[in-house]
Amino acid sequence: MCQKPAQINMHSPANGRVAVAPAAAPDGGYAWFILLSCFLVFGLTFGVIKAFGVFYVEIHQYFETTATGTSWITSIAVATIHFVAPVASALSARYSHRSVVITGGLICSVGVVLGAFARNLIELYLTVGFLNGLGYAMTWTPTVTMLGLYFETRRPMANAVASAGECILTFVLTPLFQLLIDSYSWRGALLILGGLQLNLCVCGMLLRPLKATRNVTCEVKAEEEGLSLELLPIDNSEQSKPSCQDTELSVSEGSDQDLNSTKKVSDNRTKKDELRTKILRYVDYTLITNARFMVYSVFGVFAALGFFAPALFLIPYARSKGIEEYQAAALMSISAALDLFGRMFFGWVANLRLVEMVQQLTATVILLGTVLLLCPLASSFSELAVFSAAFGLVHGATVAIHITVLAEVVGVNRLGSALGFFMLIRSSGGLLGPPIAGFFIDKMSDYGMGFLMAGVALIVSALFLLLLHQMNRRGQGSTTKNIEMHTDKMGQSGRAKAKEQDMT
Repeated sequence: MCQKPAQINMHSPANGRVAVAPAAAPDGGYAWFILLSCFLVFGLTFGVIKAFGVFYVEIHQYFETTATGTSWITSIAVATIHFVAPVASALSARYSHRSVVITGGLICSVGVVLGAFARNLIELYLTVGFLNGLGYAMTWTPTVTMLGLYFETRRPMANAVASAGECILTFVLTPLFQLLIDSYSWRGALLILGGLQLNLCVCGMLLRPLKATRNVTCEVKAEEEGLSLELLPIDNSEQSKPSCQDTELSVSEGSDQDLNSTKKVSDNRTKKDELRTKILRYVDYTLITNARFMVYSVFGVFAALGFFAPALFLIPYARSKGIEEYQAAALMSISAALDLFGRMFFGWVANLRLVEMVQQLTATVILLGTVLLLCPLASSFSELAVFSAAFGLVHGATVAIHITVLAEVVGVNRLGSALGFFMLIRSSGGLLGPPIAGFFIDKMSDYGMGFLMAGVALIVSALFLLLLHQMNRRGQGSTTKNIEMHTDKMGQSGRAKAKEQDMT
């Protein structure tokens, strides 16, 4: 029998899954270094994307192209992040989070440096768009997954603090990029950015895995047999194998018929089981049968349509209203500062668990969509500063908890695969959002149309959060009903036994 068993949460054999809890999250100690790494990764990925609006204006003028054509650079990068996320999750499981993040940092740097020598928009699509997005996916996805494993009690607050890196670096990088562009042109600024992104490799070096508690061999046996096993935390693969065999033998002992049946099943299904085990270890494809996960993913698609366009078009919109370049860049800094406050404050509120997490997310998404719909009413610097502050505050409140909601939907033990699939499904929204906004801008010759499109998309996404909330309530109701029925049966059984004892 295995010693020092880890907690196990087993579904019925009909579901074909055995979910084993990861090692206990320390919520402190080395977890703070993981948080620091994630903080910097957020800043050097999504922070750079938000600050890229400064480059947008220069590239738009240099190549004399349309708003739609220029917006594809950011759009391709965002879509690639989402599309490659499941691959990054699988590579992290196959090799290590550290090696994948370091490789991603190198790809980011190479992509941006090559983009500095681009001769046309197509080359920018391939370098600053695709290669940079590929590197972002390989750094962001494994780091966020690792953060979720290291924090449990403080997870909402940890996610909020980590995502604050996006705000702080946006605040710093936006005026810095404008200064670099004025001093060295947009090409020189991209070269410096490529060097800056090498720090993603340092972030990868900080990642140190928790001890695994997932024993794949035991999972398959339990999955086929419907047995309730207690698993030993794996120190190394060689030591874990005998313990599983011992467990299997001890459970089977006492029944020759069961033992023979087990051998037949094992002989007939060994290859199939090994293949299935390997796939589930790297990519948990069973998530697509999870209705709540799929509803949340559809929310992600519509939210992505409106999430990235405002940051890209805020500076061009301000410039179109006659605001000078450094004031326009300052709007992004204002937005980033309030974004930071929103993430920290609402992450703290989420940690208090005053309301259900999905309800808090629904409220912030609706508010964010409403703020974007009001943006075209602003024309002066002071009015745009108020809009930027409101947008940043509500955007921060939204981003602070959306990953925490995902963890609650699927469970932390499936967060790695779930995050990858969620990003993959959301990729269509990230890809199409900026170009759709750019299409309306070109048609109406007004950057305000991009904000209207984004606001409508976010309000539509909130409808799917309302649906998810209803599904959660129904699930809780059925669980409560089952518990009550079980309690009633236990009570009836107890009364029957007491009556028998009275009769005797």
